[in-house]
Amino acid sequence: MAPIRKECDYLVIGGGSGGLASARRASGQWGAKTIAVESKRLGGTCVNVGCVPKKVTWNAAALAEKLHQSHSYGFSTKETAPFDWKTFVEKRAAYVKRLNGIYDKNLEKDHVEWLHGRAHLLSKNEVEVNLDDGSTQTIHAKKILLATGGHPNVPPYPGAELGITSDGFFELETQPKKVAVVGAGYIAIEMAGMFHHLGTETHLFIRHENFLRPFDPMLQEKIMAEYERQGIIVHRSSSQSKIEKHPEKKGWLNVHYKDSKGEGVLDADCLLWAIGRSPEVEDLGLDKAGVKQDQRGQIIADEYQNTNVENIYSLGDVCGKVELTPVAIAAGRKLSNRLFGGPEYKNAKLDYSNIPSVVFAHPEAGTIGLTEPEAREKYGDKNIKVYSTQFTDMYYAMMDPEEKTPSNYKLICTGPEEKIVGMHIVGNGCAEMLQGFGVAVKMGATKDDFDSCVAIHPTAAEELVTMK
Repeated sequence: MAPIRKECDYLVIGGGSGGLASARRASGQWGAKTIAVESKRLGGTCVNVGCVPKKVTWNAAALAEKLHQSHSYGFSTKETAPFDWKTFVEKRAAYVKRLNGIYDKNLEKDHVEWLHGRAHLLSKNEVEVNLDDGSTQTIHAKKILLATGGHPNVPPYPGAELGITSDGFFELETQPKKVAVVGAGYIAIEMAGMFHHLGTETHLFIRHENFLRPFDPMLQEKIMAEYERQGIIVHRSSSQSKIEKHPEKKGWLNVHYKDSKGEGVLDADCLLWAIGRSPEVEDLGLDKAGVKQDQRGQIIADEYQNTNVENIYSLGDVCGKVELTPVAIAAGRKLSNRLFGGPEYKNAKLDYSNIPSVVFAHPEAGTIGLTEPEAREKYGDKNIKVYSTQFTDMYYAMMDPEEKTPSNYKLICTGPEEKIVGMHIVGNGCAEMLQGFGVAVKMGATKDDFDSCVAIHPTAAEELVTMK
């Protein structure tokens, strides 16, 4: 049977949140004939193996943390059994499956045709799609969006394939007793915290002396100190040389490593690589269409999401501007407005400055704008003023000193008007707190604007509007 040939106004390759948001806006609001192609599950990394199941797991870890703290408030709580990993994982998977269904229904509601298969560019307008049933379709599209996301990296060490990645974390059917987490970015830090608070002995291997190195030094320092206080074993200046199956314990591994204290072998029943991600461009056919990539293999796109090829666009993790799901969603909607929304949207684009982000560590942290070193480099030391505070959240007032986690806030200001160009907060509730304060920073708030806001007492957030 000859391959089916279709035509459309807009072809979106990738079923992540950013690509689907763009597809829905193009079709549902602007009436463009739109086709979306995805080889995995709808929702991409965020819904299936990222933000959504991660936050659900973080919630469980946070509950475990609060159960241990509840005795300070007079509760007599005793665990009659360890954390029921299996039941939790089943409920989490069911929740994700429901979300997949919602994505499917939303595409149908907005009249987006969805093809489940692998897409390959043949030219700047032609795409071949190999469907799951073995059939092939050829699609001629006036405009093509490449939003295929990325995948976790695995190092080239002997035996590295015996470990899992962040994707595999959500496939664990039983809870590990002892885990080695390798990585220093926010994914590694978040997963190490979740493992630890759910009861797994957790070893965190980092290449340098600090983790979260792109973040403000205050945030690095405070979370590192808290992780070590909580009992997470951090191996600084570490590297792995070999991974092998344990000679006696079935399902366990021997992780050969070096760190700041010397050489060692850790026996663990789980090894998780969280050492970065690479763009999902394998077999995409970028060369056939002439689409340029950078040294990391990411698709090069400008501030309007244009690639170097007319009518081919790219956004999200595959082009690596800011690798956050809400960023891809916002960029996707702006792009569809520009392409299909008429002349009033001809300059529509996402502003990539002052994007708030959160690390769901224990404690959680939020950040927006420049780090202190970045601000000093950009504006000069004499033009920067830093306000900072460390305090104990009232939540810990009833607890013993060794149970208390300090909160730390920092505002970075520049110029005589003391415009806030960076805000970094660590402590309880920072994720929710940052969303509102992020609006203020995005609008160009000054220190005086913060000071003029009457504090809500007693809250932790009031410290941000009373800082001296």
